[in-house]
Amino acid sequence: MGVSVDSPGALEEFTMKNKVKHLLLADPGRKMLAAYGALVTDKKSPIYRYGKRAYFILDRQGIVRWMRIQENPLDLLKPEEVLKALKDTRP
Repeated sequence: MGVSVDSPGALEEFTMKNKVKHLLLADPGRKMLAAYGALVTDKKSPIYRYGKRAYFILDRQGIVRWMRIQENPLDLLKPEEVLKALKDTRP
């Protein structure tokens, strides 16, 4: 699943236009992003309150077992990196 600061309507349009198959959640209030440390909080930054590119693996109890927060939102992890992390976090 993905989380974005965009509105639900914007995410629905994005999902349809780009044929996204996974769930996208809207966090326009930026509460979840802030709680997970994935929000730019430096008031001097030109991207203050923007969401950071972040990856999390949670277990069935909701405990974060792995995370990677990118400082540059253009830095994407390769699918192999995420799949390896998923494999490494299995009991």
